[in-house]
Amino acid sequence: MLTLESFEEAAAKVKEVTQETKLIYSSYFSDMTGNKVYLKPENMQRTGAYKVRGAYYKISTLSDEERNKGLITASAGNHAQGVAYAAHKYGVKAVIVMPTTTPLIKVERTKSYGAEVILHGDVYDEACAHALQLAEEKGYTFIHPFDDPAVATGQGTIAMEIVQELPLVDYILVPIGGGGLATGVSTLAKLLNPHIKVIGVEPAGAACMKASLEKGEVVTLPHVNTIADGTAVQTPGKNIFPYIQENLDDIITIDDDELIVAFLDMVENHKMIVENSGLLTVAALRHLDVKKKKIVSILSGGNMDVITMSSVVQHGLIQRDRIFTVSVLIPDKPGELVRVASVIAENQGNVIKLDHNQFVSTNRNAAVELRITMEAFGTDHKNQIVAALEKAGCRPRVVRAIL
Repeated sequence: MLTLESFEEAAAKVKEVTQETKLIYSSYFSDMTGNKVYLKPENMQRTGAYKVRGAYYKISTLSDEERNKGLITASAGNHAQGVAYAAHKYGVKAVIVMPTTTPLIKVERTKSYGAEVILHGDVYDEACAHALQLAEEKGYTFIHPFDDPAVATGQGTIAMEIVQELPLVDYILVPIGGGGLATGVSTLAKLLNPHIKVIGVEPAGAACMKASLEKGEVVTLPHVNTIADGTAVQTPGKNIFPYIQENLDDIITIDDDELIVAFLDMVENHKMIVENSGLLTVAALRHLDVKKKKIVSILSGGNMDVITMSSVVQHGLIQRDRIFTVSVLIPDKPGELVRVASVIAENQGNVIKLDHNQFVSTNRNAAVELRITMEAFGTDHKNQIVAALEKAGCRPRVVRAIL
């Protein structure tokens, strides 16, 4: 049972391995939403995510015999690091099964804590099945990443810290993958103050909890597809599902494109790296139809590899018309390229890439194509540049930007 006493015990225990993640007031998101928005930066934990809370508390409840058998788990990355770190603290063996699609940074950091890493399957559910098989074959003690009341209790200590720091909190937004974090946070929040609204946030491409709540029982999605790898789960936890049914007030689903915008918002306005799953609650702020409320968004993790980061930034800039590509047709004669460049310069555009295609037409004198990729300040500025090119007779056409 998830009781107030067990949460208090867990809150004391996790302090051995966590560092303080004080709430951060966000002027940017507060102004945008008309609420008082605070961020709970669990991306700043030692392992880069909240998962160390549940892993460490669960392992602390095991007997010496259970720990000394060796620990095994399956994870897309953050729980893996939590178990590996906790196992290192207890001086016991840890085996971690991770999907083959897990970002490299999560794999390497898990290994850095001394764990043995096995890559298996394309999604978490396949990795979990393999981990359970190995646990049975070799006698390891399995630490479930979310479908375990003790793990959920450890995760729920976040709610205690939020309420202690912001006693009059109205809403807590929590990411959902399998449901462990949402279980712990919503259950403890309701124990402390039943008036607190706890809203779960899932990626639209992996909304297993929403589907389960709608049906009234745990269901398995046929497939998942989302850039939020940490919450790419096909089946939510069966053991914790009743707590979700009782304590979660609502679920919001978020498209991947919204996570890209949220990443830029966090980098530009808070100078913080938050992984895609951790950004779910940031993106959800735009969906919450309330005003003048105190809202806490839990940033669940920040373990994002540089290649993914680069891709998200590029796509985000394109989405916001900060980078765009325009195709213009001009006569193939001296001075035309300079003329086009002058129009762009006069309107403060900054060219970052230029492709010149002389073979777009059989009559080069009639037209050659320039594809110009440039930086702008946003949509209004982009439209200003396109209008100026149109006025100059360049026949501009905005095309898909590819960097």
